[in-house]
Amino acid sequence: MNSRRSFLKQAMLASAALATPGILLAGPRRNPRKIGANDKVNLACIGIGNRGGEIIKEFAKTGLANIVALCDVDMGAPHTTEVMKMFPNARRFQDFREMFDKMGKEIDAVTVGVPDFSHFPITMMAIGLGIHVYVEKPMARTFNEVELMMKAAEKHPKVVTQMGNQGHSEGNYFQFKAWKDAGIIKDVTAITAHMNSPRRWHGWDPNIKSFPPAEQLPSTLDWDVWQMATKGHEYNKDFVNGQWRCWYDFGMGALGDWGAHILDTAHQFLDLGLPTEVNPVKLTGHNKFFYPMSSTLVFKFPARQNMPALDVTWYDGVDNLPPIPAGYGVQGLDPNIPPPSNGPIKEAKLNPGKIIYGKDLTFKGGSHGTTLSIIPKEKAKEMEGKLPEVPKSPSNHFKNFLLACKGEEQTRSPFSVAGPLSQVFCLGVLAQWTGEKIVFDRNRKVITSSKKANDLLVGPPPRKGWEQYYKV
Repeated sequence: MNSRRSFLKQAMLASAALATPGILLAGPRRNPRKIGANDKVNLACIGIGNRGGEIIKEFAKTGLANIVALCDVDMGAPHTTEVMKMFPNARRFQDFREMFDKMGKEIDAVTVGVPDFSHFPITMMAIGLGIHVYVEKPMARTFNEVELMMKAAEKHPKVVTQMGNQGHSEGNYFQFKAWKDAGIIKDVTAITAHMNSPRRWHGWDPNIKSFPPAEQLPSTLDWDVWQMATKGHEYNKDFVNGQWRCWYDFGMGALGDWGAHILDTAHQFLDLGLPTEVNPVKLTGHNKFFYPMSSTLVFKFPARQNMPALDVTWYDGVDNLPPIPAGYGVQGLDPNIPPPSNGPIKEAKLNPGKIIYGKDLTFKGGSHGTTLSIIPKEKAKEMEGKLPEVPKSPSNHFKNFLLACKGEEQTRSPFSVAGPLSQVFCLGVLAQWTGEKIVFDRNRKVITSSKKANDLLVGPPPRKGWEQYYKV
């Protein structure tokens, strides 16, 4: 009960915070503009380099969007110039609050392609203003932030939301649903999920005693806004441009990066919800600053309706390979996976993916939109004539979002679907961070095994000036 009271107290304190002086909320809340069949969606883009730049290009390809504003805390840095040149007429900002203040009524929708810890305040402000939101995965860094984002979306049902796990609009999404509905995928009791490619922090010293020292701040970077609601850190190159993913304070490691591309369809169509336990059975190179060199986590999900209890075992780390069933064969790397900002994805000893163990059948699959295969080949051949027809996707993830903004489709990864999935990864990260087994009450949404871990569901209070976003 003490943990429960602690969680509620922190959440209520955050929700009761006052607005930041000097930064307006771009006028009163409003409903989204009705966009005509022949009209384009006025799109503002926050985060325009690296992954943020890639999603802007994808939205532009649809022909359904007017790029009206570009916002980046490092506007003018080398990684932002390509997108700036592509959209010379878009207004430019370094602070999303200023952009919403000056252009809020002109913006229909916003893309959020920034570090994990930055998703929350931008998304909350946009939803409150009646602006549709496309936010990269995972939705946010802490369990409570995701919870508040889901509540904000519920409070503003006319605002369209989509999380950027783009495979959720490709082949695996429609295949998994069709095979589940037809009873091909049934009685699943175990899933192995694996991501064994090298990560940015591999090779760092796990015996670290402090954060890296301060370095000269680039002239283009607004470091104060970059930090957003987090506690103060001095600038270091290993915090920015993708390196943020390495640190507990900023990112969610391999699990947050790849989990939503590997486990999304299983989580949705097997109705997994939230786990009752997360057990870190292996953490190699564990420390309190950045992610382990390798992790094995076991997530326990209870029986659901007519489906049995299920364990998901997550493996990351170059040499931390899962057991492979007989007849597995080879799983290639999906060529459509976008490369990270530090170079192409390297082939691993085992490429990212999953193995799904049902009562009668075993399936292997990759990540993103990669479809499943029945293994071994002899069993797949036997099942050929029994498989249902799988519909083709009517729209990719980016077009799906824009068509939803126009009222023509429903998003496939709205916060109601993506939120619980993101919270699974938040719980997994807490097991990695604390090194403790997490026992979780799914109904009350509290950790019962540790006050320390339960307090981390909310995390430290936001720094002064950022409290307003924690109010729904």
